[in-house]
Amino acid sequence: MPQPQLFALDALSYFDVIVVGSGAAGLYAALCLPSHLRIALITKDAVNQGSSNWAQGGIAAAIAPSDTPEFHLTDTLQAGVGLCDGDAVTFLVEQAEGAIASLLDLGVAFDRHQGQLALTLEAAHSRPRVLHSADTTGQAIVSILAARVLEQPHIQIFEHSFALNVWLHPQTGQCQGIRLLSQGQVQWLAARAVVLATGGGGQVFAQTTNPAVSTGDGVAMAWRAGAIVRDLEFFQFHPTALTVPGAPRFLISEAVRGEGAHLVDETGDRFALHYHPSGELAPRDVVSRAIFSHLRSHDHAYLDLSPIAPQRLRLRFPNIIQTCHQWGIDVFNQPIPVAPAAHYWMGGIVTDLMSRTSIPGLYAIGECASTGVHGANRLASNSLLECLVFAAQLAKIELPSKRDIGSNDHKAKNGMTHGVTTDLTTDLMADSWPNSWPDSWLAATEKAIAIRQELPSLMWNHAGICRHQQELDSAIIRIQQWRSQLASTHLGQFILCSTQTSQSVLLSTELSNCVQSVAETLNLLDIGELILKSARWRTESRGGHYRNDYPQTHPDWQVHTFIRGNIIKNKAVALSSPAVSVNC
Repeated sequence: MPQPQLFALDALSYFDVIVVGSGAAGLYAALCLPSHLRIALITKDAVNQGSSNWAQGGIAAAIAPSDTPEFHLTDTLQAGVGLCDGDAVTFLVEQAEGAIASLLDLGVAFDRHQGQLALTLEAAHSRPRVLHSADTTGQAIVSILAARVLEQPHIQIFEHSFALNVWLHPQTGQCQGIRLLSQGQVQWLAARAVVLATGGGGQVFAQTTNPAVSTGDGVAMAWRAGAIVRDLEFFQFHPTALTVPGAPRFLISEAVRGEGAHLVDETGDRFALHYHPSGELAPRDVVSRAIFSHLRSHDHAYLDLSPIAPQRLRLRFPNIIQTCHQWGIDVFNQPIPVAPAAHYWMGGIVTDLMSRTSIPGLYAIGECASTGVHGANRLASNSLLECLVFAAQLAKIELPSKRDIGSNDHKAKNGMTHGVTTDLTTDLMADSWPNSWPDSWLAATEKAIAIRQELPSLMWNHAGICRHQQELDSAIIRIQQWRSQLASTHLGQFILCSTQTSQSVLLSTELSNCVQSVAETLNLLDIGELILKSARWRTESRGGHYRNDYPQTHPDWQVHTFIRGNIIKNKAVALSSPAVSVNC
């Protein structure tokens, strides 16, 4: 196997701002950042391959004459079951109209009815307020944003590149860049600020609507660097994912039920009405548990689209029609088999209204952030809106001087660390590479692949829709064993190393693949353990978190779950947004 090559850099690659992630949040952030800045946009796949591109339903905004931001605020707070930050939600709904106007100016083509923007109703919304572009709204938005980003000369795009670590100054704790795997090279990118827009972590569960890139990278990196994370137990399981043998868990949009589709079992019974008066239009967590519970005594659950007029069905849901047809389902004549799947992570890296995390110079937006707008259960179609509203705040970003982060200081360049909390360090000088290391890297990769095959099932069975203390405890022990095994390998040490040197590492394609495979697995193990510990900590049921052994929502638990390092605490829900000053 080829040996890694090391070579010294004359100077660190330097940017004003590094944005990690190319979904709606990352792309819009890159466009909103001041154009005089030099920006790097990092994406582990091609541009626009994240979860935003898969969003079907739409984007919520109170723009109808019969609607108001106050109504939108009330619906969001109610869905969040007492854990929303009031200031954050108020900010979100008041900025919604401006965000829609910005998208229209950029060229996003939302559906219209009689010349006006068309609005549809989705679950837990009191009024139709969801704008859409057929049933591919995310794609319509992301494709326009990606095209605009590609036109900007000040934005340098790194496709098929993987951020390994957040890089902190050892004395000040200031974020000063990232460690990046790109084109076979592991190198340090210095910046005056880093924006994490890495999306969610649905791949930690066996059943998920998320794309393969959703491995929780941003939350894991930020947590290892010492950032405060919040409410990681709250994972939203979408009620209606296509369930056909061999098919991916393709999401059947909430909007289908908003247009009138019914949930039925094999007898034709609209069983969701037995669990909640609103039936199919109850909050997502309620509908997911209804389907999950019903499937214990019934073979199948179906989404019956026959109440929707065929012409309307063709107009609103062409992508769903086509995808179902691909898997042998004629939606005009037969119901769609569905079951819940992990969909959206309400928790994440704690941020304030300026998208700042608890680490100076580190920002987070989109699904990897915990802005406070979703609480314990996200209101449908608020996620794309959140991406835009909080990414737009970066237009007002305040950056330290280049001198303050030591971008060209040789002594600092050889002594700064990226803040990974681990004792496993590796000196990356050329004479430190034993000839046996590449072979051990391959062995570590095989171990990571084996873990990736077992971890999602473990999480689905022990921390999925319904949870229990004993199952949570046993899953934590198993994950800790796996992580210890993987982190102690030479490759694990290389990925988690905490010493920055003046050398980059040049790897073969095979070794590059090893690095990314093991790094993703370590990230999944980290977020898996964080989800499990948070779920064990919260001895009640609320929103997306349901405990069989504590099935009631308890007023004493109207608190957030905060984690910094290995310390977990709770704190009462604040009336304002204290994100960057939380003590944990």
